[in-house]
Amino acid sequence: MKTYFRLLSFAKPIEKYAIPYIIFTLLAVLFGALNLALLAPLLTTLFNQNNQQVVAKPEHFYDVFKMLNYYSAQLNQKLGLRDTLKYVCLTIVASVFVGNLFRYFSERTMENLRIHTLLNLRKAVFNNIMDLHLGYFSNERKGDIMSKIASDVQVVQYSVTGTLQVIFKEPLTLITYLVMLFIISYKLTLASMIIIPIAGFIISKIVSRLKEQATAAHVSYGTMISYLEEALGGIKIIKSFNATPFIKERFHKENVHYSNIIRAMARRQQMASPVSETLGIIMVAGIVLYGGSLVLSNTGELDAAAFIAYIALFSQIMRPAKAISASFSNIHSGLAAGERVLALIDQQSQIKDAPDAKAVDQFREAIRFEKVAFAYNERPVLNSVSLTIPKGKSVALVGPSGAGKTTLMDLIPRFIQPQSGSILIDGHNIQAVTSESLRSLMGIVNQESILFNDTIFNNIAFGKPGATMQEVEAAARIANAHEFISATEHGYQTNIGDKGVKLSGGQRQRICIARAVLTNPPIMLLDEATSALDTESEKMVQDALNNLMKNRTSLVIAHRLSTIQNADLIIVLDNGNIVEQGTHLQLLEKDGLYRKLIEMQTFSAN
Repeated sequence: MKTYFRLLSFAKPIEKYAIPYIIFTLLAVLFGALNLALLAPLLTTLFNQNNQQVVAKPEHFYDVFKMLNYYSAQLNQKLGLRDTLKYVCLTIVASVFVGNLFRYFSERTMENLRIHTLLNLRKAVFNNIMDLHLGYFSNERKGDIMSKIASDVQVVQYSVTGTLQVIFKEPLTLITYLVMLFIISYKLTLASMIIIPIAGFIISKIVSRLKEQATAAHVSYGTMISYLEEALGGIKIIKSFNATPFIKERFHKENVHYSNIIRAMARRQQMASPVSETLGIIMVAGIVLYGGSLVLSNTGELDAAAFIAYIALFSQIMRPAKAISASFSNIHSGLAAGERVLALIDQQSQIKDAPDAKAVDQFREAIRFEKVAFAYNERPVLNSVSLTIPKGKSVALVGPSGAGKTTLMDLIPRFIQPQSGSILIDGHNIQAVTSESLRSLMGIVNQESILFNDTIFNNIAFGKPGATMQEVEAAARIANAHEFISATEHGYQTNIGDKGVKLSGGQRQRICIARAVLTNPPIMLLDEATSALDTESEKMVQDALNNLMKNRTSLVIAHRLSTIQNADLIIVLDNGNIVEQGTHLQLLEKDGLYRKLIEMQTFSAN
């Protein structure tokens, strides 16, 4: 129940929908029951050939059937049999119309509640995902996250609103019909109710394992979506290594597993309806047998017209009973999906702003690392690193693979946090600064060109939504991108496809540089921005980077050491330690690791 009430909280303000729903449902149920109750006077009118028969007015207003028979008899005496029949039929039509009108309003209100709940739930899930630290996504399958946002949330909305219907509408309908049945014949109703607990017990046993199966189904579906996402993202590699049969078989196995779970669930769900229907027929047969004997006994307890109305009412009582039994399967599935969704909402980011964090609006002096250490899962990556990046200087990080270069850079915008030590910007610890204001001081260009399936203009203006065409064009010129953008079919309004697939590697990287230029940040973080490019593209991108770094503080990770020889300071990392630092010429004279790296690249180039 805890899971259900948490899910229900996303329907707030629920009273906006619940109160109208209760009113409309109550009226719909009452008129629905009245429609069947009107069968009694209709049948009495048809069976009664003596227009002068006197019917006494009932003492109690709640004795619905006697009250309707009384007014029917009054009309019969005044207007005659045919006119009375017309009035009764018109009353039934009017009652049916009003009842269905209220039922429409009831269902419309519930649909609005369902959509409102879905909107709030999906918003909460997505917002929390966007606020999570980067490390979370390294340990989770993207497909599973996508499954929770898309599929699981969709299942949850029907569970929440469906449960509201189960706990209010169907029981109300059931109770209303039972009251009507008791009014007609309490003996017959008590006899028929013996089998209801038996039917409930049998159906509960049928659906008892549905929640467990539903959880397994959601997990399997998430895995399958992950396989699909990986296959689409790596289609070129898959075909290059002739791995298509392996990928097909892996997806097929999970698909079969998922299908088997769904099949098992369907068997249980589909069994509930036939069982309840069979039990219902048994009940009706028993009622006809017992009720028929009461009519034939001529004791006055039950006449033929009232008995037919009773059968009609009892046939309808099975509908809400069946709806309640069928809804249990949906509720189990919804709660299982809800637990997965809530687990995602409850996931806390490991990187949060301090309650008293302050915003920074400019960069004045330097960025300092003071004995900073960091480890991934107990594996040390940085060991007590101390360095200073002065304002306006170009600082390069070099070293062998795994030396800790990218980790050191990721610490500055607080993508990750150090285990010990501190990082200061203008003397302020960055953990006492808001992440948003800190990152607004930085422009980041990664080795991988991360672009969106949108126009060139929108990709460049991504970090500055209100940018004008003149600003975007100026940024593109600095990034050496304006010329090739102008040559595309629609210029800046050209769609570049998924991840920029319609552009070359060099063109994608220059758009990323233009995006960084547009926000005009004082600090630039460049993580091997040219390492994946060919020589010609590298030269154009390097020229764009040189334009980008003018009059800015820059921290550069370089794969090709020839690109950072003009840096003001070169930091050489090895096994998480700073082993050398200085200018290009100073480091060559030391004849240390930097010189060896230079010689290795020179040798491989030759």
